[in-house]
Amino acid sequence: MSVGILLMTHEAVGAALITAARHVMPQLPLRVAAMEVPADADVSDTREDTTRYLRDLDDGDGVLVLSDLYGATPCNIGLSMSNLGAHVRCVSGLNLPMLLRVMNYADQPLPELAEIAASGGRRGIFIDHA
Repeated sequence: MSVGILLMTHEAVGAALITAARHVMPQLPLRVAAMEVPADADVSDTREDTTRYLRDLDDGDGVLVLSDLYGATPCNIGLSMSNLGAHVRCVSGLNLPMLLRVMNYADQPLPELAEIAASGGRRGIFIDHA
């Protein structure tokens, strides 16, 4: 078994990151899906859709939800899933280094994978001081 990955993002962000990840790593070791939330989305319908994604992705080890922006609707819906009893951990600030880092540690359990995601996202940011 392994952790499933659900990208909860604004439109076009999640699919683009999955495409980019597959460019770097053609065989992704974890099951991943993108739930892209349109600006005019009905929150109730989106929660139902998210629940279906979570059920599909969870093979028993839980689902890591990676969202693009803390406090925005996609993130808030992802966070609400754990309140409904789903075996979910959420990390916001999604970027490509975060997603790739998670894929490189596919054998880790959900709590550790959430920490790895956050670390990978932060370490993927570089400031040139020249």
